[in-house]
Amino acid sequence: MHKKIINKIKPELEKVVEYVKDELKKVRTNRATPSLVEDIKVECYGQKMAVKELAAISSPEARQILIQPWESSYLEPIEKAIAKSDLNLNPIVEQESIRITIPSMTKEYREELDHLLTEKQEQARQTIRKWRQKAWSEIQDAFNDGDISEDQKYKAKDELQDLADEYKSKVKELIDKKREQIKK
Repeated sequence: MHKKIINKIKPELEKVVEYVKDELKKVRTNRATPSLVEDIKVECYGQKMAVKELAAISSPEARQILIQPWESSYLEPIEKAIAKSDLNLNPIVEQESIRITIPSMTKEYREELDHLLTEKQEQARQTIRKWRQKAWSEIQDAFNDGDISEDQKYKAKDELQDLADEYKSKVKELIDKKREQIKK
């Protein structure tokens, strides 16, 4: 019974890890990657679409991103959307493409990113705690209803804590990896 309750929150904890991965893709480092700009929303024909839906995105050099829209009418809206984003990037339109050179990060910007990473990690921890608490409440209800014994209840509590710790560790690992990339 308690295994069922614990297994029920695993997909939610996986979502937390996936969310952190997606958020970290948007954090700029000194290295250019297409994932930095691919999800920026562009106003095009009265719709909001991601850059990746409107263009091919590549990284021909370590600090450059090249965006090649499928239609020339996409050039200006993509350029404006990137310029307005909070990534501090300066897109340059060259004939049928947009080139972005990733500037070197300042000490202040690195500190800002470090603070942002700390916030993301704390948000993830809070969400993990929320799911652990929800499962623990269900386990206690099962105990109070007589569906599980006291031994099973405390065994479930330990298993639940181990699961929460495992996912907190996964998030910490992702954040630490991104911190290392920012330092380079």
